[in-house]
Order: sequence, then C-alpha cells, then structure tokens
Amino acid sequence: MSLLEAHDLTIGYGHTAIAGGINLALEPGTVTCLLGPNGIGKTTLFKTLMGLIPRLGGTVRLDGAELEQLSRQRIAHHIAYVPQAHPAGFTYTVLDLVVMGRTAYLGTFGAPKEADYDAATAALDRLGIGALAERDSTRISGGQRQLALIARALAQQSRIVVMDEPTASLDLANRILVLDTVRSLAASGLAVVLSTHEPEHAFLVADRVAILGRDRFVTGPVTDVLTPAQLSSLYGLPLEVETTPSGRHVVGPAAM
Repeated sequence: MSLLEAHDLTIGYGHTAIAGGINLALEPGTVTCLLGPNGIGKTTLFKTLMGLIPRLGGTVRLDGAELEQLSRQRIAHHIAYVPQAHPAGFTYTVLDLVVMGRTAYLGTFGAPKEADYDAATAALDRLGIGALAERDSTRISGGQRQLALIARALAQQSRIVVMDEPTASLDLANRILVLDTVRSLAASGLAVVLSTHEPEHAFLVADRVAILGRDRFVTGPVTDVLTPAQLSSLYGLPLEVETTPSGRHVVGPAAM
C-alpha cells in the first residue's frame, strides 16, 4: 500500500493554479525523483503534499486518510522535510539541530527529554556523523550540514522523507555522500521523494521519476520516463542519454 497518494491533484497559490493532473504514489522502500525547470512548482507540490498550502483540486491521502482531516502533528508523524543546507541564522550544536526533529512529539510547551536526545544521537550515528554532535552547526561543511538535516528528519521517525534539492550547492564528494545516504534510507524501508535539476541523479538513485512540466505531469520507472524526447521537451533543447562503459547514464546536448 502506498504511504502517500495524490490523485488528479491541482496545485497553486490562492485561486491561481500552476499545475494540475498530478498523480503520484510514494511507496515504502523507494526513491522518487522530481524533475522540472526552475519556477515550475516543485516546491509548491511538496508543500501541498505536506499540507502546508491547500490543494486547488484533486485529493491527497496520507496512510489512507484524507490529508485535510489530519492535524499538523499527525502529518509530522508521517512526513519529514529536508530543506536545502543553507547556513542557519542562529547558532546551535549539531545535536540540538537534530533534536528539533522531535518537536512533533513534545507538545506546545514541551522540552526535549532523554529519549528525544537518544533518538537524535541514534540518527547521527546512523549517518556516521555522531562525532559532530557538539560541533557548531554553522561551522561544518555543506555536506555535513545536509547530513545533519537528514538526521533531523530521521529523528522525527517518519516513514516519508521529502527532500528539496538535497545536493544543491554541494561539491562532488558531498553530492555522492548525500545520494548514497538517500539510497540507504530507502533500503531501510522509508519512502523518499527528492527534487533535483540533475537527471543523472535519478538514474543513480531513483526507482521512479516524476516530471513536472508546464503542460504535463509524467511519472513512471526512470528509464521509461527519462527518454531523450521527454528530456528535450522538458528543458527546451535537444538532449540525448548516453550509457558509459560502466553502465552509468549521462545526459548531454544531442550531437548536431
């Protein structure tokens, strides 16, 4: 059974729709990559799936229940969010940053308890960054901070993890580190959905891919959807997909 399902979903702000006809299912143990040009509505789609902005049409069901019927706390028990790793405006230790993932379990005025710190420590250890626990979260590398934000999501103990361009602004080594982490999360039974501007990332880690275009929404197995024709139409220039001797897929300009 899918953990989250969207059927004929229309998204937008106010009364202005920016995309419609969205059908999406997130299943445990899988990675779904969302691709689309800048400004097309990828973040808006994520916010709608998390109940942060209202849908303009269609339905969203979370663990079988209508999303609108669930409290914010209940939704947080099901869905964790990983933003891009921008530097924070306040100084926290990495451990304190990860403990924030326990907010949904604390109540309005609750303070973290030993069990919450234990969950945060376990999340850090799971990602191999337990040694960073007492470090200033504003003075670690971009890749380390992204892993800390993923650890915060793990501490939330949700079954769905939504990631908004988790490899943006990271160098090659840290991109590989984060993508490896994404696959390991799915291998542990979580449903992961992430947005990216790199089709190669979908070939590397995804089970399914979703394309959000200006006039269409297409989803399916990666190799079925990420064809040269689809990619060329999506990005507005002739593209081709090549397979290297090692079996990796590379997207680049079509030969003239």
